[in-house]
Amino acid sequence: MEQDALPPSQLHLVRAFADHLRLERHLSTHTVAAYQRDLVHLAGFLRRSGSSLEDADRATLRRFLAQQHTLGYARASIARRVGAIHTFYRWAVADGRLPGDPSASLGRPKVVNRLPTVLRPSEAQALVEAPPLEGPDGGSDDARGASRAIALRDRAVLELLYGSGLRVSEVAGLTIESVDLARGRVLVMGKGSKEREVPMSDPAVDAVRQWLSEGRGRLATDPPSLFFNRKGRPIGPRDIRALVEGYSGRLLPGRRVTPHTLRHSYATHLLEGGADIRAVQELLGHATVATTQRYTHVSRTRLFEAYERSHPRA
Repeated sequence: MEQDALPPSQLHLVRAFADHLRLERHLSTHTVAAYQRDLVHLAGFLRRSGSSLEDADRATLRRFLAQQHTLGYARASIARRVGAIHTFYRWAVADGRLPGDPSASLGRPKVVNRLPTVLRPSEAQALVEAPPLEGPDGGSDDARGASRAIALRDRAVLELLYGSGLRVSEVAGLTIESVDLARGRVLVMGKGSKEREVPMSDPAVDAVRQWLSEGRGRLATDPPSLFFNRKGRPIGPRDIRALVEGYSGRLLPGRRVTPHTLRHSYATHLLEGGADIRAVQELLGHATVATTQRYTHVSRTRLFEAYERSHPRA
């Protein structure tokens, strides 16, 4: 790995920066890991150029970004790396490790802000109800029981993704104590280790209750976790993405549907139903309302489509 080839002084600096992000800024594990990878890439480039994180100047940083373009990295990936570089050097200067910030005038590439993909309500309903609760005919009792347990789990996961708008990492991190079925609430740990309580839809409550009473015992090995994969381990984001893509591939062939598609659909359907944008912001756990406003553009697009389909003069 490139990290192993870095001098100890560079590794120490990168790790100190990662500690700052995690302990002082309380960023998520995924964000800290991404920033750390970006800094390792930069430090490796600088080492090969005969420089270091401490000695880099603006021209060298620009050469690094030019190399990223040459290697074919997407604009969004390069923009994130520029953000990591800015954040690192601002921290290094504020912490007294460097006298100046060589990235101060470094611009970010413009990223096309595509509208999020959303499902229509009928499509979302069909997707969350796709897991076959009856199970396959034939086979042993154990095989049929395991298939039903998986289907019950998948139904509960899909209902939480769409019915409560949870992020894939939030669903993966749920424990039994996270869900209050009597009140219809779920407590999630969002980005930046921020907790929020979100309402559960009635179908989600029913699905989780059925999973707990009839399915979880067949897969569970680690008592606190709410969901488990086929190997009996706590379910992970990759498992959830795979199950969403599996059902959507059969139900909506040719469409790219991810767990985040269900979250986008949740937000859009709330706004189309008249929900206040500030309330939707709180439900989604967005730090700013500007992020939530992306969904108003989707709703507006839907309105124009409805006009063009329905109005005789359109």
